[in-house]
Amino acid sequence: MSKNSGFSLTSAERYSLALFELSEENNLLSQIEDQSSSVLTLIGQSEDFANLIKDPTTSQENLLKIINIISEKNKFESLFKNFLSFLIQKRRFFFVERILKSFIDTCSRKRGELKAELKSAKELSNEEIIKITEELTKNFDSKIKLNYKYDKSLIGGLVVQVGSTMVDTSIKNKLQQIENRMVEA
Repeated sequence: MSKNSGFSLTSAERYSLALFELSEENNLLSQIEDQSSSVLTLIGQSEDFANLIKDPTTSQENLLKIINIISEKNKFESLFKNFLSFLIQKRRFFFVERILKSFIDTCSRKRGELKAELKSAKELSNEEIIKITEELTKNFDSKIKLNYKYDKSLIGGLVVQVGSTMVDTSIKNKLQQIENRMVEA
């Protein structure tokens, strides 16, 4: 692994932990977590906003104005707005996505939730996703935070990963196993 002289994952975790502690002290944890998710959704859905964050030529003044507008429209808690402004002033806003993801992961861990990834070959309804989440919660004896993705490349079946445990019932995987056995023979 090469030495990274820039902003490390550890630095992102420190910022996210600071946000977590401040949110917890002010009894705003769920609100700040929701608002963090909103910003992450905005980054994911708005190419313009994502590019703005990554553009080193964007002035601090313009970023602060934009964050103020977004904060007002979304009625962000002043703590969260101030945190985002702090990142801008410290020239760390470039890493806001990494910091907020780390914050949400911290919130999830503190609640005792396990993260799970679910990929399916067909689009699942909300009812099916809820049923799978409930089944995983029972099997792993822990609350599950499920991240669902539709993946048509699987051909058929499901891929579920909870922590280091993976269950792959996809046809793509079965075909790959058959191909591997044929190559070995």
